[in-house]
Amino acid sequence: MSAVTTTVAVAAPEVSTEVRRRRRLSPGRRLPAARLVGPVLLLALWAAASAAGRLDPAAIPAPWTVVKTGVHLWTAGTLPTDILTSLGRAASGFAIGLGAGVLLALAAGLSRTGEALIDGTVNLNRAIPTLGLIPLFILWLGIGESFKVAIIAIVVYIPIYLNTHAALAGIDHRYVELAEVQGLSRFAFVRQIVIPGALPGFFVGLRLGVTGSWLGLVVLEQINATSGLGYLMFQAQNYGQSDVILVGLVVYGVFGLVSDSAVRLVERRVLSWRRTLSS
Repeated sequence: MSAVTTTVAVAAPEVSTEVRRRRRLSPGRRLPAARLVGPVLLLALWAAASAAGRLDPAAIPAPWTVVKTGVHLWTAGTLPTDILTSLGRAASGFAIGLGAGVLLALAAGLSRTGEALIDGTVNLNRAIPTLGLIPLFILWLGIGESFKVAIIAIVVYIPIYLNTHAALAGIDHRYVELAEVQGLSRFAFVRQIVIPGALPGFFVGLRLGVTGSWLGLVVLEQINATSGLGYLMFQAQNYGQSDVILVGLVVYGVFGLVSDSAVRLVERRVLSWRRTLSS
C-alpha cells in the first residue's frame, strides 16, 4: 500500500510539471478587448505627437480636430447619408460575392468536372488585378451603381472561394470512406462531413472578403459617384481638407474592425467544438 502511495506521489509532480510545461507553450488566456489595444495605443501616440507640435496640422490634423469635423459633418447630415450609401453598396456586393464564392467552391470541391471547369477560371481571375477590370466593367454595365457592386462582388468571392475550396480539398479521405461504409446519402454526407470540414476555411475567406469589400469600395466611390465615403474623401482632396479625409478613413477603419470582429465572434460560436491555440 505504501509502495502504491509513493508511486502516485512521485507521478503526481511529474504530471503537474508536464501540465505546467504545456501551459507555458500555449499563448495563454485570451485578454478582454485585446484587439483594441493596438488602435488605442496608435491613437494615444497620434494625440501626443499632435500636442507636442511634432505633426503638421495641415497634413495630419490632431485627433480632436478630426472628431470636431466628424461631429460637424454628422450634424449637417452629410456623413450619415454617405455612410448609408457606402453600406448599401458594400452589402450588395458582399452578398453576391458570398453566394458566388460558396456555390462555386462546393461545385468545384465535390465534383471533378466542376473543379476542371471552375478552379482554373477562378485562379485566372485572381491573377488579374480586380481594379484593372474597372474600365471594362464600365463599358459593359455603365458608369452607375451596377459596375461598383460587380467589382465588390469579385473582390469578395475570390478569397471565399479559394479558402473554402482549399478546406474542402483538405478533408481527410477516411471520412469519405467512413460515410460510404455507413451508407450516408449525398445530402447527409454534405451536412455531416463536408460542411463541418469546410467551415474553418470558409470563415478565413469570409474575413478576407469583408475586408476586401471595404478596400474596393474606397476606390470605386471615387469614380463618377455623387455620394458615399469615397466621394466625400475625393471632394476633400480637391479642397485640401485633410481632416475630412481622416474622418472618412476612421469610419472605414471602424467599419472594417467591427465587421471583422463580428465574423470572429460568429466563427468562435459556430466552431466552439474545436480546441485550437486561439481558443
